[in-house]
Amino acid sequence: MSESQLAALKIDRDRLWRDLHETCQWGKGERWGDGPTDIGMSRLTLSDEDKQARDYFVKTNKDLGCEVKIDAMGNIFAIRPGKNNSAPPTYAGSHLDTQPTGGRYDGILGIHAGLEALKTMRDNDIETEYPTGVINWTNEEGARFPISMVASGVWADAIPLQKAYDLLSVGASPVTQKSELERIGYLGSLPASYAENPIGAHFELHIEQGPILEASGGLIGAVEGVQAYKWFTVSVKGKDCHTGTTDFANRSDALLTAAKLIVHSHDRASEMGCLASTGILNLKPGSTNTVPGYVQFSLDIRSKEDAKVLQLEELLKAEFAKIAGGEKVNGMNTQGTRGRGCTVEWQLDTDSPATKFHKDCIDCVERSAADMIGTENDKKVQRMTSGAGHDRIFVPCRDGVSHNPSEYCSPEDCGNGAQVLFGAMLRYDRLRAGKKS
Repeated sequence: MSESQLAALKIDRDRLWRDLHETCQWGKGERWGDGPTDIGMSRLTLSDEDKQARDYFVKTNKDLGCEVKIDAMGNIFAIRPGKNNSAPPTYAGSHLDTQPTGGRYDGILGIHAGLEALKTMRDNDIETEYPTGVINWTNEEGARFPISMVASGVWADAIPLQKAYDLLSVGASPVTQKSELERIGYLGSLPASYAENPIGAHFELHIEQGPILEASGGLIGAVEGVQAYKWFTVSVKGKDCHTGTTDFANRSDALLTAAKLIVHSHDRASEMGCLASTGILNLKPGSTNTVPGYVQFSLDIRSKEDAKVLQLEELLKAEFAKIAGGEKVNGMNTQGTRGRGCTVEWQLDTDSPATKFHKDCIDCVERSAADMIGTENDKKVQRMTSGAGHDRIFVPCRDGVSHNPSEYCSPEDCGNGAQVLFGAMLRYDRLRAGKKS
């Protein structure tokens, strides 16, 4: 296939849009507008709705002539044969699970763009040198079982399999990740291991989940790498007591202390050019007239640099202990009445170092974007760093909103991203073939 022939190949944008919204019938969330697709998503991983979407994914790929494999973490690998099937495939990949109050594009677009790439290969009788395929990764969001990218992490040998199996679901009536894999029939027999099931390359299309592309008029973000982040569970231990009979000086108020720690994490991260967030908060005993004696909260810290994340972690650990003990730190404990103090414990849940993507893959994305946009519009393609922990190709999303029912990516931008993904996969296949020769 010549350069001009490769550049002339086009995906079916209408089919992509139609298929994407068809699968959003499983796990509908909150309505945010009047349009037929102005409905968010609530498709937590390994739920009944996730099973329906998974079943669709498996059937669609089998109908395309793909071999479908499911590993021990429920990751689904769909493989379209190439000329040389002894080498690992070039994949597109993302996830079908969503946040509890999520939208229709985060993850879902990446899956459908991969499917559309395989359909376009079929429609044009394209025979690749190596196998190509699509991966649906389990629990990428980490919203139900609180380690993000846990199944891809097991595959990468970064997370122990048993630790992933034993994760309890967030919320009432907790079940384990393994028991839910078994319940919906997606506990596969293939080892969840890069050594047993290697990948030649992995491309992921994703909405940016931020405002940069939209604000600058960019169409495609060619992602150079992923920022570092760590997730912690922080436990604050005080002592339950009666709200009406215990004065402030004699309280060990775990919730008040946790509130101070969360505010301090924000302030300190801001000073250092990092990010910090808390998204889960649990307390005991949960009574109006009882001062809470125990609080657990999540803490997510991020930076482009590993050293910055480590520096922030070490600083917060030292300062959290001081604040919990009643010391004055950076404005905390300067007002009100000092109590008897609390203790703080940290548990590391996820450690994801900063990652730099391979130059060849970035080049394939940029060359594919140039095929679509034209070299005279190269400012429409921007090098970027992902703040979300994964992704390789970005497209704009309205107002930079994600993890929200009103998350929106236009049909044009969805199509642009899928077109670039398709071209990048074919270009990388050619690149691999050329290196072999």
